[in-house]
Order: sequence, then structure tokens, then C-alpha cells
Amino acid sequence: MPVYQRRAFLASGLALAAAGRMTVKADDLRGQRPEQDAAAKVEYPRRRIPVSFIIDDSTCLVNMGHFCMPQFQACYPDRPAYQKPWQNYPREIPDAFVREFGEWCAEQGVRGKYSVVPYPACVGWLDRELPGWSRKSLQDSLELVRTLLLPNWDVHPEMITHTRVIDLKTGRPLDEISPATMENSYPQQSQSADQLAEYLAYALRILQNCGLPCEGVTTPGGFGNRVKPELSLAVQQAVRDVYQAPIPHFFKYVVDGDAGTEPVVEHVTGLGTDGLNLTVNIPAGTGDWFGGWEGDVVPEPDRYALADASGGRMVELIERGQPALFLCHWPGMYCNGTKAGFRAFQRVVTSISGKYGDRILWLKLSEIARYWAAKELTAIRREGSVWTLQAPFACPDFTLTLPQTASAAGGEPMIVHQGQPLELQPASAVTQLVSGRWHAGDGTVTVCFALPQGVTEVRV
Repeated sequence: MPVYQRRAFLASGLALAAAGRMTVKADDLRGQRPEQDAAAKVEYPRRRIPVSFIIDDSTCLVNMGHFCMPQFQACYPDRPAYQKPWQNYPREIPDAFVREFGEWCAEQGVRGKYSVVPYPACVGWLDRELPGWSRKSLQDSLELVRTLLLPNWDVHPEMITHTRVIDLKTGRPLDEISPATMENSYPQQSQSADQLAEYLAYALRILQNCGLPCEGVTTPGGFGNRVKPELSLAVQQAVRDVYQAPIPHFFKYVVDGDAGTEPVVEHVTGLGTDGLNLTVNIPAGTGDWFGGWEGDVVPEPDRYALADASGGRMVELIERGQPALFLCHWPGMYCNGTKAGFRAFQRVVTSISGKYGDRILWLKLSEIARYWAAKELTAIRREGSVWTLQAPFACPDFTLTLPQTASAAGGEPMIVHQGQPLELQPASAVTQLVSGRWHAGDGTVTVCFALPQGVTEVRV
């Protein structure tokens, strides 16, 4: 599966597809897998296409488009992309806009990932002080993330600063200014998973100090490009160490063309034991065609979906039956106060929902990670009309299609866990599948239910 590098450097001025195609050898990272009977098919949840919105370069109050630019300019003085008039960009993306965005998304059912950079562009520490803003303003901003966004959004660190590499012993940026000391191109040499995990854990602990739960990370630009297998393992180690989250995940890659956009479950060890470990690598399926990381790019919503949803990358993915995760940068939603990116985003969501409302399912990245972990790591065995599932994780809306036996034709399926039946009701159509319902058709039965951890029997 070719997976393309998200970006070699933040806003290098190159199109994502031209940023360099970096193949991830997923098979080398897979690790263990259980036995699954080939006649059983684990569907997408509720047999709908997972959809999610991935927001990068977001944090509390600080406009990363304003504060990142001079630091990248210092490292890459000859790059035209960093010669933009950043002094004219607003220094703040106000909480009033966060509230407007979050409330609209909640009304529409939009879910996804929202970065919170812990030490944004070295301006200040979110768990201590943010110079230029009062302590109350910072605390109010964090509370807004906790109360408004967290129900529908995962929070990720986008490493520590998103610009300069930090000396973990001093908490200060490294003295040298070069690609080797910018997070977007770090590290420039081999590093062990343990070394990378230490850096990730530093970022995660700041968010933990802020009272923000976290099950994954987002890489800033090309962070980890030279150590991809180690990065995946480092995510697993750091997230489990700081938050004890059982299913760590990360966002780094963008997939284009005809390549599949399904998440990849990596570094699986300890299957069938209490010491199960894994990482879920979740790619996006689009570039950022809203307002860019600077917030001054003219939005191109039609690249995601035309107004009538007759074309566009999101439409292409949904029609192909592939997860449709789309990407933006937070300054490109605000667009330096014009909100042009936000309006374009609203149009895209409205277009997609209007055409595909009963075929898509909005999910957070952690929900996608849990589903794929259950999808790939649940053992499925058959004895006659009884299917035995051994699940390492509980999973909402687990959806399974099985062949219907002749003896059970016309009968109702039954699910039993720990000797207790789980109540099921028929669904009149596949589009009506929700947890606790089943639908029969073409010699198969599809059941949707809350999969418990442990052993479950499905009788069809």
C-alpha cells in the first residue's frame, strides 16, 4: 500500500503530491494477527463509510501562521514560501471563533481530531504561562477545548513546539538553527524508538497537565521521516506510558490516487495475552485545500466536493467505499479573520451530508483506531452455525456479515456473551443498521452490536 508523506517541510510551497512519495512497508510493521474465518466479513461500522475531519496547527489562542513564519524563515532564508508578510497576520485566533466552529460542527455531527500544540512556536507553555495573554485567558481557552471540543474531537499534541526542537533537559530550544533542529525535519539521523518516545512523551505530559485526555499524536510536517518504523513504535510507547491508552494511534500521512485509505494496525505483539500492544496508523485522504497553514490561501472547496457532491476527492473516496478523512490547518479555517476557510468547510460538509447522509458515519480518530484494532485483531472461528469471536477490545457498532445457514434461513440471529443473550431487532434496510440490529439479504446476515471484550458467540 503506497502511503505518501504528508509534507517534507511545513508549507514548502510544493503540492502534497510533489512533496515526495515515501512508501511505508506496512507488512514489515504488522506484527501478529489472529485466525479469522474467510467466510466472515468485518464490515465498516454500521456498514457506513467512516468520515473524519483532521485539523492541524491548532492550539490555544496562538495563531501559528503568525508565529511560525519567522522561525521557518530563519532556518530557510531563501525559500519564497517563508517570505510572506507574517507581521500582518493576526497573532491570535480568538476563542470566539473556536466556539463558533465547535458549535456548528456539533450541530452537524462533525467529528475528528484537533491538535493542541503544547509550546506553540516557543511562545509559552500551555500548562504554565502564555506571554501576551493573561493566565485567565489561557485557562478559559483550555476550558473551552475541554467542554466544547472534547466530546466530538480527539486532542493531539503536534509535538512540542511545531517549530524548534527542544532540549528535554532544559526545556529550551537548541542553540543551532538548521533543519536538524526544526521539528518538521527532525531527526536527521537514526534514532531508537525509545529516544523518539521520550520526545513524544514530553509533549503528551504537557497536555496531561492541562487536563486534556489523549490517545494519539500528530507529526509536524516531516517529523520522523527518516525513522518511520521507530516512530510508530515510539507512539505506542509514549501514549501508553503517559495516558495508559490501550490503542495508541497517530496521524502523519496523506494518501492520494488510487491507494487505499484504510488505517494500518502496526507493531502488534502479545496477541492473546494481557500484554497486547499495537499502534494504529491513520492516514488522511485529501490535501489541505482550505486556507493553508498561513491562512492566506484562497479556499478551493470544490477539490473536496462540488456543491452537488457530483465530484471531488471526498466524493471519490465515498463512492469507492473507502474511509474519507479530510485535512486542514487551523489558520486556514480562520483565514486571518475573514473565516473564508470555515465557510468553504461548511459548504463541503453540507454537500456531503446532503447526498451521503445515510451512507457515512462521522468518527473521531480514536474511534476509528478502536474499530480497526477490533476489526483486525478479533479472532473469528466457525463451528456449524455458531461463530465464536475472541475480542481483545470492546468495540461499539461492530458490524459483521456472515453466511446464513440453511437451517437458520428465515430465522433470527442470536448473540450470546457470558451466557447472556444480547437483544437484537431486525433492520428494514442496511441503511437502518445501528447497534442491536440485524439485516438479512442474499444468503447472508449482517449483525451490528456492541462487541464486548472476551468471548462472544454469534448464531445464524
